[in-house]
Amino acid sequence: MHTKSSSNRPLIAITSDLMIRKDRETAYLTMTYANAVHEAGGIPVVLPPTSADPEIINRLVSSFDGFILSGGDDPVMESFGEPTHAKVTQVLPARQAFETALISELDKQPDVPILGICLGMQMLALCRGGKLNQYLPESHDTHETHWNQSHMISSVDESMLPSGTVYSSHKQAVSDAADYRVLASAPDGIIEAFDDPSREFTLAIQWHPERTDNPALGAELFERLINACS
Repeated sequence: MHTKSSSNRPLIAITSDLMIRKDRETAYLTMTYANAVHEAGGIPVVLPPTSADPEIINRLVSSFDGFILSGGDDPVMESFGEPTHAKVTQVLPARQAFETALISELDKQPDVPILGICLGMQMLALCRGGKLNQYLPESHDTHETHWNQSHMISSVDESMLPSGTVYSSHKQAVSDAADYRVLASAPDGIIEAFDDPSREFTLAIQWHPERTDNPALGAELFERLINACS
């Protein structure tokens, strides 16, 4: 655990998920994300998907030292020029609109560090013109290894990101990472990580580091985000 004074801890905004609870939209975030940021030396702040207004989004981006785009349900693909697969669990519209606007603003500010996790990775790719495999059970006999399980990933460059075991929970995956640099893949070819070397720190991963036991592919990724904010 990091023992930084509160004044030295960067403020890390974490996008919240959205669900219908008692007939009302409810923003929420599992504490694993917040605890991981705290343990890494940051101050976690949950960011609800309120307004996609560009002026508000710009103010939000300028108010935090770094951003985590958290996991969640599946993107509505009509926004990205494709029909949405019938078997997906669609993310609520307010969240997708908010995060699309947020990513657009972050793209203009390369000094702001970003960690994209699961859905966050997929949204980063889509917003730059990438593509999704919308339903792995139709294309990969190995799809179950990616659903609430640990599995191996292989790194392209061990000096940037090690190979090892990670915890995943997804039925979709990035099939085209647009202009991002692919860093790792699973044995079945699914893209597991990419980055953008033109930015201060932008790392996107398909697994959940907040639930991965391997420190180098779990807790240390949050530490890398915090260090990039310094």
